[in-house]
This record gives sequence, C-alpha cells and structure tokens, in this order.
Amino acid sequence: MTYTTRTEDNILHLTGAGNNMRFHAVWLRDNLPGADYRDPGNGQRLVTLANLPEEITLETANVKGDTVELRFGGEDAVHSFDIAWLLANAYDKPAVSGMNPGINAWTSALTDVPTGDMTELKTDKAAKLKWLSAVQDYGFAKVTGMEPVEGGLFDIADLFGYVRETNYGRHFEVRTEVNPVNLAYTGLGLQAHTDNPYRDPVPTLQILSCLENSAAGGENMVVDGFACAERLRQEDPEGFDALASYSIRFEYAGSADVCLQSHRPMIELSPEGLFVQMRFNSRSIAPVQDVPFDAMEIWYRAYRRLSAIIDDPAMEVTFKLSPGEAFIVDNTRVLHARKGYSGEGSRWLQGCYADKDGLRSTRAALARELGDA
Repeated sequence: MTYTTRTEDNILHLTGAGNNMRFHAVWLRDNLPGADYRDPGNGQRLVTLANLPEEITLETANVKGDTVELRFGGEDAVHSFDIAWLLANAYDKPAVSGMNPGINAWTSALTDVPTGDMTELKTDKAAKLKWLSAVQDYGFAKVTGMEPVEGGLFDIADLFGYVRETNYGRHFEVRTEVNPVNLAYTGLGLQAHTDNPYRDPVPTLQILSCLENSAAGGENMVVDGFACAERLRQEDPEGFDALASYSIRFEYAGSADVCLQSHRPMIELSPEGLFVQMRFNSRSIAPVQDVPFDAMEIWYRAYRRLSAIIDDPAMEVTFKLSPGEAFIVDNTRVLHARKGYSGEGSRWLQGCYADKDGLRSTRAALARELGDA
C-alpha cells in the first residue's frame, strides 16, 4: 500500500489506504523506537520527558518502503517508524461512546457458552488462547474435563496466574452449613451479584469448581453487568448518571477480626465514559450517605431499576455444573448467582479468586507467540 506524508505545524500527516492520521511532533519524539530509547529486552522506556527538548519541531518526514523517516529540528539523526506500528497506535480517531470496544455484550440469547477442556487447555496453546480470549471478551467461561477432587480449581488459576488469598483463605467451600457466616453457604437462591465489593481492589476473577451436585436445583447463572448498565443508560440516562456519579460504601464484618470497607460507585466509568467496573451486591451495601439529598430519590430509582434489569431472565445465562466442571467470571463485569436448591442430595463447590492482569498477560503473550495478536 502506498502512503504519503506531509508536515504542517509540527504535525505529521500520514495518508494512504483510506487512512488519514495525524501525529504530533512531541508524541513522535516521546515514542522513538530503538535501543537508545527503549530496553531491547522488555521494551520499557529509557528516557523521560525531562530528557527531551522543551521545544520539539518536526523538520522532515518521508516514506521509505514500509517506514516513515523523520528528522527533528536541531538533530542530525534520522528516525524510522514502521507504518504498521503508527497505524496500530494512532490516536487521531473519533471518541468512543457507548459499550467498550472489544466487549461482547450478551444476554440470554447467548446459548453457546464458551468452554474449554482442561486437558486441551494444558496441552494445546491454540485451545488455551481461544479460552483465555473468551474470558476476556465475554467475561466468563466454563471448564470441563477436570477431576472432581479438592483443590482442582487451582489448576485453572495455574493456566494464567496466581490465586489471590483473602480472609476466606486460599480457597473457600460453597455448601450448606447450619450456622453460616455468609449466605453463600446456605441453600437459598442468591441474586446475581459481584463478589467482595467491600474490598479495594476487588478480586478481579472468581473460579468455582464442582465436586458434587446431586441436589435438586442450584443452577448457576451469569449476567453481563455491562449489558445491564448499558440498558439502564438507554432507559434512564439520569438514573445511570446518578449510579455512576456518587460513591457509596460497601462493608463486610463476618468475624471479630474482619471489617472490610470500600467507597466506590456502583457503576464505575473511565474519564472517557467507558465501563471500568460494576459493584452490585445488595447483601453488602452499607447505608447510603454520600448521595446528595436532592439526588437520593433519583439514585434509588436507578438502583431499583438496575436490580430489576439484573433479575430479568432475558439477561441471564443459566447452566448446571456437573462434578469435574468449573467456571470463571470477570468479577469486575459479570454478576453470578444460583438458583435455590433443596436439602436432598448434596451440592459442594470450591471457589477461589485470582486477578485478570495475569490472564490478560498470558493471553497477549500466547497471541504474540502464535501470530494471532
């Protein structure tokens, strides 16, 4: 493909193949490639802005093959940028609005639950990349083909990272108890929720594996929190803004030595308005104190509506785990729940937490290795 360049007011204009991208001279100077500017091993910067001239001017820019050769004012050196790299890192594009790019928002219409077989995940890099990508794109996935043994869920965390230990321990049991410290340990049905909203930061991934499941009921449910929040934004923009604008408190004090608290909005957005995190857990919300008096009714109206959207069967995907199966959820986005189950038979799951920076890193490294970046 043929590209042309021109410089104007210290801006590089790169045109070709339907692209017309602009790059500021200071941005180009700050992102120079080469061993003098970035460590060859890890790619980290070797210079800071303090090392750059305060006045940066762009003298010349010429296309040479698949590169753009630049020369800055007051410097003799000629620097080369790969055109593909410039296009991949271009910032001259329309502002993003609505759902986050790359997010596959879903409802109950999602019938093909992303699933990976444990043997393949351990031995087949392509299968592992596909499964990790599904977790990143959809916010959840199942695992089958496991041995229904205690601690088997750690094999899932080992695929990409490490277990995050909490006051519940390295892992926790999910089965009926006579005097439970948490409602998760009863046979009651649970509303879809995110786990541990009272932590800061929250564990970003949760893994649940099934060892026994002969009780009637107890199906697992997952709900795309971002899809629910986007639906609220379309139905009630004012209410959506209220849930996103005011921080509220979440807390948990399950024993004498535990008093966990956080102070964050129910819907957390980036400065650009993209979804960052959902915190939704009616069991752990503290009395709301930080919403202004004049906004409290709007806030509660939106909270009630969001809760109804989350409870809408049209938003949920339901499945029942068998022994040797597990699922993982992005705890910053996907809410999980379960149907109530009877006292007959048995239901025993084990759960643990992990963090998705490890999952994203492993996925990105695999994609680079397999040429699927």
